[in-house]
Amino acid sequence: MRRAAIIGTGAIAAAHAEALRAAGGRVELVAVVDVDAGRATAFAEEWGVPRTHPTPAALLDAEDLDLVHICTPPRSHVPLALECLAGNVNVLVEKPPALSLSEIDMLIAAERGSTGRVATVFQHRFGPAAIRLRRLVSEGVLGRSFVAKCDTLWYRGDAYFDVPWRGTWESEGGGPTMGHGIHQFDLLLSILGPWQEIRAVAVRQARDVQTEDVSLALVTFADGTVASVINSLLSPRETSQLRFDFERATVEVEHLYGYTDAHWTITPAPGHDEVVAAWRGEQALVVSGHRCQLTALLDALDSGETPPVTLADTRNTMEFIAALYASAFTGAVVKAGEIGPDSPFYATMEGIGAPWADPR
Repeated sequence: MRRAAIIGTGAIAAAHAEALRAAGGRVELVAVVDVDAGRATAFAEEWGVPRTHPTPAALLDAEDLDLVHICTPPRSHVPLALECLAGNVNVLVEKPPALSLSEIDMLIAAERGSTGRVATVFQHRFGPAAIRLRRLVSEGVLGRSFVAKCDTLWYRGDAYFDVPWRGTWESEGGGPTMGHGIHQFDLLLSILGPWQEIRAVAVRQARDVQTEDVSLALVTFADGTVASVINSLLSPRETSQLRFDFERATVEVEHLYGYTDAHWTITPAPGHDEVVAAWRGEQALVVSGHRCQLTALLDALDSGETPPVTLADTRNTMEFIAALYASAFTGAVVKAGEIGPDSPFYATMEGIGAPWADPR
């Protein structure tokens, strides 16, 4: 029986508590922390958590923990993860795990000196259909990859940004590229592998925020695949869509916040009906979500392996975001590996500054 705690008891914490409860006898949620003591107490009562602590330091001092779930606003993710690593405790941190590439590299350095490990919540990697698709790609069943698209078309009205930490570079690190579309294009990257270069635009169309409310990128991958990536918070008909056009089939998924196998379709190219049988051989009703990722994390801890998604995996996705903003704000094509410590987009996703006035 492993022992876990949650820091931050806002809305997303319930998904973590549910995943922990669903894990049955493998892990116990023993404590929670929140800056609002009343909210922490209410959360503990709702989920049957035996203890609350006033601060992360008090939590780490009082509890013998295997895993800490960080569910706070984005700006605090790295400081809290560093505190846990200093105590040699494993961390599962919500997205975005950091506000910049420099912060990710800070975590990587801290992890080297700790027995704890940091995993990022990118739960859509762990749905059965995504796992199957990665396997079929690696086995060459679908042939070469040619074209892909990744759309996160969501809607967030003005009231959503009344929360003080939303819509700012300092607190969120970016707009829908950082906080919303990240789940979909992280899944895209996990399937297509290394990306090579990005051409992008980012605009602030309608919301009174510092960050973008829409971004679009054209991406070339190392294997030659070309893809489009759209991230929007202005789309009344909300959808999350990915499409992969391979040599022998088109594979698609449309969902909103989580998929099952039923959300996926496969269309074979003429003469390649065999790929349909390969795809449909294993169907599941499991919803991609925190429960799937937590199961994989616990399996890794039990076997002594590094929990997924590693900081190296996370850095690839965060570099993609930094390159998108760099391309959008400079008008240049940005290649993988270009954004180092000497780039303004290394220390902050805002880089040289967004090309619109700052309303805050």
